[in-house]
Amino acid sequence: MQQSDESLLEEIRNGSQAAMEVLVKKHYRTIFAYTYRKVGDYHLAYDMTQEIFIKMLKYISSYSGQGKFQHWLLKIAVNHCRDYYRSSAYRNKNQINEINDHLKDERENIEDLLSKKHTSVKVKEAIDQLPVYQREAIILKYYQDLKIKKIAELTEAKESTVKSRLKQGMAKLKIILMEGNEDKDEQIQPNRRNRYR
Repeated sequence: MQQSDESLLEEIRNGSQAAMEVLVKKHYRTIFAYTYRKVGDYHLAYDMTQEIFIKMLKYISSYSGQGKFQHWLLKIAVNHCRDYYRSSAYRNKNQINEINDHLKDERENIEDLLSKKHTSVKVKEAIDQLPVYQREAIILKYYQDLKIKKIAELTEAKESTVKSRLKQGMAKLKIILMEGNEDKDEQIQPNRRNRYR
């Protein structure tokens, strides 16, 4: 039977290194998945996940026990990713990739793709093109299965702001993905006149 976070935290407060390792192992996959979806680079996500757990160790004494430990840890991850996007390391790295592939079925609903945790390169690249706060809200809702209220707490935003970010982000995703389909149609039918010109 898996130990609860609370009992592990109690052991950690009493100096148990083994309990610390169990706690990290228990939450590693969730934090790595969030970070990888946020930055889109496996090796960078790996390094950042290590840094997030180092921060967890540093601030674990400040965890009050109010609310789920995993949500407290996710908040550290959210802030760490925000810090990365503000850093010169990010500004110096070209993160925007062209969408090379396109949706096979444009009728497929964007929200359905996300709720199925669709791992398509196309969807991931489209999410990467969203503004940071919209991307953050979409990842937390559709990949971490968090409620609006919890996303608002983690991102220190009003619930109405989170809803707005989700709505605008979904609208932009739809445009990005549908544009990809039109480009594909252009390649298939090169003689067809481009209606946007």
